[in-house]
Amino acid sequence: MDFDEKNKKNRDETLKIAKLLAAFKPTIICVEIVPQKNKELNIDYTSFINDKAYKTKFGGEVALIAYEVGKLAGVKKIYGIDEQETALYNYNIGTELDNQVDSITSKNYIKNIMKEFSSIEELSTLNKLKLFNQQETLQKFININADILTYSSTKGNFEGADEASKFYRRNLRIFSNLNQIPVTEQDRIFIISGAAHAAFLHEFIKRSPKYQLKEAAEYLN
Repeated sequence: MDFDEKNKKNRDETLKIAKLLAAFKPTIICVEIVPQKNKELNIDYTSFINDKAYKTKFGGEVALIAYEVGKLAGVKKIYGIDEQETALYNYNIGTELDNQVDSITSKNYIKNIMKEFSSIEELSTLNKLKLFNQQETLQKFININADILTYSSTKGNFEGADEASKFYRRNLRIFSNLNQIPVTEQDRIFIISGAAHAAFLHEFIKRSPKYQLKEAAEYLN
């Protein structure tokens, strides 16, 4: 979402959100940073904890939410679980193919969903997060970022599906990065990421034999 980090009202609201989420009492925090930057990430986080005047190197939701939640909850380490090697995929495949079997479904869905999402900009950050973490909205994020591409193809081919599979692969790799973090049964893991990744992780974790899913929405009221 569009967000002015320098706006005091916005910063006050994110601190309020961080306090709500800290009630989850996480012991591990994961963010949308590649694991290769974990050392740099935790030097930054430790400096943030120890020096109130410190200017963080990582911005956005990492500093505004993850660091603040970690500080409030006493989390010792933050983990990056993003994956960028397979990040690129052609989301616009549906507008580039000639002679598509179905050139209508994807076009109309994207048009309608973008119109729906445009009204969200009027909401506060807290209310946006409440909406983004609802089951129905999470499913829409999976659809618009991946599944809708499967409607874009030429006869006998799989152009859209092949592009969608790249985004599935990236999210599966992100989940694999999560699964490589050493945990115990007592650990409580808080993950903050973009909405589409959150939607995929929600589905993976919901079916996992290892984790018990707790809805973020429970802590945003």
